[in-house]
Amino acid sequence: MSIATISAVTEEQIAQVRAANPRAFNTVWDQVKRWGWLFAAVVYLIWSMWFFEFGKLIEASDRAWALLRAFVVWEDMAEWQYRNIYIGIAQTLAMAFLGTLLGTLGSLIIGFCAARNVNPFGWLRQIVRRFLDILRGIDQLVWGLVFVRAVGLGPLAGVLAIFVSDLGTLSKLYSEAIENVDQKQVEGVKATGAGPLAVIRYGYIPQVLPVFISQSLYFWESNTRSATILGIVGAGGIGMIIIERFRASLYDQVAFVVLNILVIIFFIDWLSKRIRLWAIGEQRD
Repeated sequence: MSIATISAVTEEQIAQVRAANPRAFNTVWDQVKRWGWLFAAVVYLIWSMWFFEFGKLIEASDRAWALLRAFVVWEDMAEWQYRNIYIGIAQTLAMAFLGTLLGTLGSLIIGFCAARNVNPFGWLRQIVRRFLDILRGIDQLVWGLVFVRAVGLGPLAGVLAIFVSDLGTLSKLYSEAIENVDQKQVEGVKATGAGPLAVIRYGYIPQVLPVFISQSLYFWESNTRSATILGIVGAGGIGMIIIERFRASLYDQVAFVVLNILVIIFFIDWLSKRIRLWAIGEQRD
């Protein structure tokens, strides 16, 4: 048995192998396309870091440690206004719940209007979707500022901000869930001679209801956190108490409020889990 040498391979044979296996013979341009994006990302990262003065982290280390100590060392707890704190927390919970509920109810209608397999009018569907883009494109905090100017300080502005923001996002999520339903069940309901509302009730809703409930429960939990931020801009709730305590340098009370909010978030997460399991017919996790 003989062993072929490099000199025995002709240029024509090499060309044939290259043509048959183009990826086995990388050119310089192939290497550029392969690694160029990584090089560009590294360059962009270095360029972005130029804008940040990381030296200030070292300069502010003493202030940072003092701030952390103020958070964990609680003083004069007997003088804290617990009633005002828990009233603010109750307002925040009510804002999140009511805003999410209104957003969910509105999305049940608009979501079907934005779904391709339910709304046959393309022009109307596009108008609805662009309207949702506007609602979703403006941050919830901006809506809070708008409604504070419109209706004044207080929880009503927070409820409206959460409602409008959730309406834009939940409607989009609902419409996508509706477009992914099994059409066989829908066609079966239509075959019985049912009208449009009956088709939605018995053909679409049973398939998408667990998804709707899961998404709305997640937004309820998320809006509980968002309602805290809305209160900072004057939309009522615990956020106003947090900003007041910050301005008065009462960081221990701020930490107490934050811990209460975390406990509430944990409870809402547990409750949402139980409701989701109930919605899909599960008896245990």
